[in-house]
Amino acid sequence: MAEPAVSVTPYWELTFDADGDPDSRKRDRLLAGVAQHRVRDLIVFAHGWNNDRSVATRLYDRFFAPIPQLAPAARIGYVGVVWPSMRFSDEPIPDFPRAVAAELPRRPVLDKDTRHALLETFPGRATVIDQIARLLDQQPREETELEEFGRLVRMLVDVVPPGPQVLFAADTLAEGVPQDSPDMLAGSVAAVCEEFAQALTHLEAPDDAASFSLPNPWEGAHELLRQGTYYAMKRRAGTVGERGLGRVVGQLAARAPQVRVHLVGHSFGARLVSFALRGLPKGVRTVKSVTLLQGAFSHYAFASRLPHDARAGGVLEGQHNRIDGPLVCCHSRHDSALSTMYPLASRMARDERGVAALDVGRVLGAKWGAMGHGGVQAVPGTRSFKLAAALRTKLPASGCVNIDAAAVVRRGGPPAGAHSDIVHRELAQVVLAAGRIK
Repeated sequence: MAEPAVSVTPYWELTFDADGDPDSRKRDRLLAGVAQHRVRDLIVFAHGWNNDRSVATRLYDRFFAPIPQLAPAARIGYVGVVWPSMRFSDEPIPDFPRAVAAELPRRPVLDKDTRHALLETFPGRATVIDQIARLLDQQPREETELEEFGRLVRMLVDVVPPGPQVLFAADTLAEGVPQDSPDMLAGSVAAVCEEFAQALTHLEAPDDAASFSLPNPWEGAHELLRQGTYYAMKRRAGTVGERGLGRVVGQLAARAPQVRVHLVGHSFGARLVSFALRGLPKGVRTVKSVTLLQGAFSHYAFASRLPHDARAGGVLEGQHNRIDGPLVCCHSRHDSALSTMYPLASRMARDERGVAALDVGRVLGAKWGAMGHGGVQAVPGTRSFKLAAALRTKLPASGCVNIDAAAVVRRGGPPAGAHSDIVHRELAQVVLAAGRIK
């Protein structure tokens, strides 16, 4: 397949399968091309969970577009990582064509595009997906049908047997505590669906105190499906990062040690590029910066110890030290996917309080907070800036750096809010500043 047309050159697409194995022809084209084009700085961008190839390519095209003008003298190469993710087509994305967005059905029906994405993402599960679609379409009143829906979601996403890949789904690890599927996929499905439905109602009408209508539990069931696939993609992002991208960066370092690599990731792509650090061969120091945009993983992932559990640490403890430069985390309070749905799904069935007790304004200090909502936590020496200040100053040359990007990352409707609102000239400037690219 030919490289897609994008606004910058030279550009390479780097494709991985679900096990982290690269398309060898595209990998080899990249390894040879950086020398041919005398690339000095290589910006490698990984898309998030809610993308397909065409949407990912459009993201790269638009995000990279201002960079040549911002750094006209730099010899920059560009890489778009494509990994087997999926997109729920009913979720609005800022700047998505209006004609397409207008055709998207309202939840909780499983539209044909999302059904097709599920079939591609979970091969061999066609019968299960058909049963899930039927229940969402019929919305039966019986609680037993909700329980059946939960069973089907578990069958759909629980496709990796216990073993090393379980670690790719964990954000934090506790000594002596096994890591397993999230608790939202166990216990009472009806109760979980009710909590998700309440959260969705809050996101759609947060100030509508006069509304006394009961949330539709099948709205919550649709969100359970979304979060179930979210868990599977979370696990996959870790696999592709460590077993795939990290190794390719190592091969590039062996072939072209003078090339300075800058990793950028959005949503689960942020998790992917972070796990790539763990996959770097020993001694490789060519990664000069990592920029996380609305990272969809725990804000404690890089911590050596968790504030609420001295036995536990982040799954990526100390990995930021493998960067010969800073790890920059851009976050925004307008990201509903990470401020509400992420912590709710993360703590589901582990806390007696429901969504009514979820104080969104305090997620920053909560044990279930996300990187893209409040930044890196519990890593000593982490510096914090507002976006405007970060662009005026010289960013630290190492360590973790939090940048509050809420001034620009602010558009988007429920349930994700501003989670995908990342195509901004200012964020491209952050990537350049983090990597000291001029």
